[in-house]
Amino acid sequence: MADGPTGLWLIGARGSVATTAITGLLALRRGLAPPTGCVTELPELAGVPLPGWDDLVVGGHDVVGTALPERAERLADSGVLPHRLVEAVADGLRAADREIRTGYHPVTHRGSQADAARRLAADITAFRERHGLARVVVVNVSSTEPPAPDVAEHDDLGALEQALADPTRAVLPPSSVAAYAALRAGCPFVDFTPSTGIALPALDELARRERLPYAGRDGKTGETLLRTVLAPMFGARALRVRSWAGTNLLGGGDGATLEDPAHAQSKIASKARGLDALLGKDVTAPLHIDNVPDLGERKTAWDHVSFEGFLGVPMSLQLTWTGIDSALAAPLVLDLTRLVAAAHAAGRTGPLGALAFFFKDPLDSDEHRFAEQTRELYRWAQELA
Repeated sequence: MADGPTGLWLIGARGSVATTAITGLLALRRGLAPPTGCVTELPELAGVPLPGWDDLVVGGHDVVGTALPERAERLADSGVLPHRLVEAVADGLRAADREIRTGYHPVTHRGSQADAARRLAADITAFRERHGLARVVVVNVSSTEPPAPDVAEHDDLGALEQALADPTRAVLPPSSVAAYAALRAGCPFVDFTPSTGIALPALDELARRERLPYAGRDGKTGETLLRTVLAPMFGARALRVRSWAGTNLLGGGDGATLEDPAHAQSKIASKARGLDALLGKDVTAPLHIDNVPDLGERKTAWDHVSFEGFLGVPMSLQLTWTGIDSALAAPLVLDLTRLVAAAHAAGRTGPLGALAFFFKDPLDSDEHRFAEQTRELYRWAQELA
């Protein structure tokens, strides 16, 4: 059982993933849908002291103004959400939308990044106090950013905070401003994106100092999920993988964002690190991401695996995965909120490597084999009981 109501504060709260997660949470509360895709509802996690669906209170930051009910209707029109559920939880969507505040945008912000972080942290603190929450878990589901350039201030909290106070500098990308603000508000942080977010030594220093857990990066929902299951199979059967090529076709907001090569670089690098860890860097592994607007919220991933068998006989595996990323990601966002809330209640601090199960590029874990990640998740979660 939870020790009180828990806040879920979403960065990118009006995006596809967040809207799907909020709609799903409201439907689960009312018994309008089964918890399909929710790992925390599996028997293996029974007995873990997780907040219930009724214990979660939603708010967030976003830089767009489209209200949640309208966003949910658009997702229903594109096949992501059932229209009947959107209609049934419309009042809950309106209530959640009232808890969304304006996020940080480097183009429109005036003043220092320290000022921005104080405002964001104040929003989260006010949300916690307004609803009498035991804790708030901040989850980043905003659009993917380009890789952030390395600067010396990223390695030391004191130097970083000095730079943040300088109104002439933008030392952190928006995802890291959000992570800094969350930690300053005393909140655990989850990065479901491949953006820089909390993955900086200075922010790790702050999280440990404030005794806060965090997890990330880049939610594992489709093609990479398959790779972490299949790649260990080749090794276990002593089959030599020669190449593993992938093409991702997607539309919607993600497709538009990742059409920009600078933004796509973060996603491609995240995917590549996992495959390198599973197969080694000598395997040719090109990956392409293409924006196909008419696909809307659907994503198709095609992989071609070339491998050698006994006596060098060449063979291949081809697979196609077609899914709706928001519907795959949303239950994992709810799972991570519940698990990180339980970790915070149990006094866990720093990166939660046992949550590698959920991520393409897991923090504090070099394990990418899905079966091993699953076992580690179950073992770690039961320790929270």
